[in-house]
Amino acid sequence: MKKLICSFLILLFALSHSFAQSKLFKLWYNKPASRWEETLPLGNGRLGMMPDGGINSEHIVLNDITLWSGAPQDANHYEAYKTLPDIRKLILEGKNDEAQNLVNQNFVCTGKGSGGANWGCFQVLGNLDIQYQYEGKEKTPATYKRELLLNDAMATTDYTLNNVHFRREYFTSFSGDVAVIRMTADKPGQINCKLSLSRPERGESQVRGNRIALSGQLDNGIDGKGMEYLALLDPVISGGKINQDGNALEITKANMLTIYLSVKTSYKDHQFRQHAALLLDKAIKQHYAVEKLKHRQAFQQMFKRLDIDLGTGKNSLLSTDKRLALYYKDPESDLQLPALFFQYGRYLSISSTRVGLLPPNLQGLWANQIHTPWNGDYHLDVNVQMNHWPLEVVNLSELNLPLVDLVGNLVPNGQKTAKAYYKADGWIAHVITNIWGFTEPGESASWGVANAGSGWLCNNLWDHYAFSKDINYLKKIYPIIKGSAQFYSSVLVKDPKTGWMMTSPSVSPENSFYLPNGKTANVTMGPTIDNQIVRELFTNVIEAAKKLGKDETLQKLLQHQLSLLPPAARISKDGRIMEWIEDYKETDPQHRHISHLYGVYPASLITVDGTPDLAEASKKTLNVRGDDGPSWSIAYKLLFWARLRDGNRAFKLFRALLKPTHRTDINYGAGGGLYDNLLSAGPPFQIDGNFGATAGIAEMLIQSHEGYINLLPAIPDAWKKYGSVKGLKARGNYTVNVSWKDGVVTQYQVFSANANPVKVKVNGKMINVVSSKKTG
Repeated sequence: MKKLICSFLILLFALSHSFAQSKLFKLWYNKPASRWEETLPLGNGRLGMMPDGGINSEHIVLNDITLWSGAPQDANHYEAYKTLPDIRKLILEGKNDEAQNLVNQNFVCTGKGSGGANWGCFQVLGNLDIQYQYEGKEKTPATYKRELLLNDAMATTDYTLNNVHFRREYFTSFSGDVAVIRMTADKPGQINCKLSLSRPERGESQVRGNRIALSGQLDNGIDGKGMEYLALLDPVISGGKINQDGNALEITKANMLTIYLSVKTSYKDHQFRQHAALLLDKAIKQHYAVEKLKHRQAFQQMFKRLDIDLGTGKNSLLSTDKRLALYYKDPESDLQLPALFFQYGRYLSISSTRVGLLPPNLQGLWANQIHTPWNGDYHLDVNVQMNHWPLEVVNLSELNLPLVDLVGNLVPNGQKTAKAYYKADGWIAHVITNIWGFTEPGESASWGVANAGSGWLCNNLWDHYAFSKDINYLKKIYPIIKGSAQFYSSVLVKDPKTGWMMTSPSVSPENSFYLPNGKTANVTMGPTIDNQIVRELFTNVIEAAKKLGKDETLQKLLQHQLSLLPPAARISKDGRIMEWIEDYKETDPQHRHISHLYGVYPASLITVDGTPDLAEASKKTLNVRGDDGPSWSIAYKLLFWARLRDGNRAFKLFRALLKPTHRTDINYGAGGGLYDNLLSAGPPFQIDGNFGATAGIAEMLIQSHEGYINLLPAIPDAWKKYGSVKGLKARGNYTVNVSWKDGVVTQYQVFSANANPVKVKVNGKMINVVSSKKTG
């Protein structure tokens, strides 16, 4: 009876595969990965696994999104507020360089900040190494192929060696919450290998019976006793034998091998050891076909919400690395690659976060180092926000919730920081944070005193409401966004020259300017991004308070202060958007940050129809900034041009982003691109370029920030021939399908939970429609 059930499940799996999305999206290669940036990322929102598909030896990098060094710290300088009047006075006198020196002395965090061990970083969990042995003389396989099947969240390696066909399947189970590797051969007794687990530091591996345990404790920067972890590996074989070989397990003459790996950390889990063992035991008892089916169904519950077709082309049949190498010069021969990259972004989002856990960090979920670049933490001056920009529009709304939890956890320390530095109400987070709730200014005035971090996070929180219209969610985030508004409300200072109310001190993220005396500075009052964020935040809090029937006095205060803020943007004498309150000359005209265009995206303060003069000035700003930069910067520029409805310029940025690179040095200037596994190169790897470009593609196909749904607002000529996308989301909780030919919408559908009236712009014409009621 058990065999009959398993056979039925296998048949069900095959049938469900045949009725999956009409298009299969995959990355594939005809050789093993030669570097980590060529390996295939697998993840279930917590566990990460990146196999290289090696033939004689295989190196598989393992991750857990909760594995962080460091610990909570209080780096607030509680006397900092006493220096604030002097800093502000110097700024008003035009002595920004002196003000910056004073900030460095008394207005940054205590200790080493993000440069210290107490700060911590996201770290690699460890490595699974497999040494293979084969019967026969041939050393080179007759055939070889490795794939990442996005529709199934599974990687495979297939090769033929000595007339034996070998196959490996890898997945991080969305159902069983373990990593699984299945090895088979088409002849009996052909699987011979040695398994070992290791970690570059703070890891001890030992064999316990037929299991390998890797355990350790990370450095917390205090007494060395930080977060603990445990990884358990258990091989299950059909035929053959398992023997211990030191700290490794040796498999000989097996017909089939299934490796189960369970990982847990002590992050919010005092019983992590028991839980790791329980997950492993449960997975082993499950039939492999059942585990794979449940995994696939759980993953596709999110992935299948959206489908996209932009065409094919002759190069779409090539291996992924070859497609990438050819795409920049010949995009018309591979119309499918943008759709693949778009779905890859959705795949990475689903794989790198999970409701109830942590949001994707700078590395998403995947890292191969102890000390990850930029600590693998959360940067609040664009990067963590960009990680979340595509989620609502690409129909993965719930994946915003881990960020909401992270932001909520910042509030208590953010209240201390607001008092320590500003004697202010509410809460503030500056430019960097981690899982330990850091909100203090960074350790350098040049970047660390950016005021915009917490307000920018509130934009992400608000977007989830704007798209979902979930009133219970609005009740949850209201205290957070209210507290942020209270902070800005209580720290605004009056500029005697203009009468405007502004933040002080602050910076325009990471950019600097020339003073009239020839010196340079970063610190100023009222940089444009701050003015835009405060304006947007106050407006959203007023709307939320009205919706919830709360805080009439606060509403009136914020409404009054809105009238005293500087304009959302001003045009400089050379026709660009001014980055600072004064028309300073920037030290780097092609700086990677373009923070003063926040009003274009993600906000909607600058629009083509509503503020055409500011839209033109934004274009001039982008032209001067140039199109090159780190991948995340290229993706951001893509988004700006899409919002400005220039599809061809947005597509030019998309092509630039898809330039292949192998660079892994830390880079702040030009040189972004993609690695062969389509992960974004800062360089080095930063996942925000993937997510930013995914959001950019969506923005080219649909926009809803101006009070109506705009179909194909920035479609490039390269995609006009024909195409379709099903399952995009618009603000107001609308689901949209659209098809087109020769750049003209031929069919569209708008769905919502209830039949609601909505404005839709179709082929340049505004139409009032009633959305269809969503069923099922």
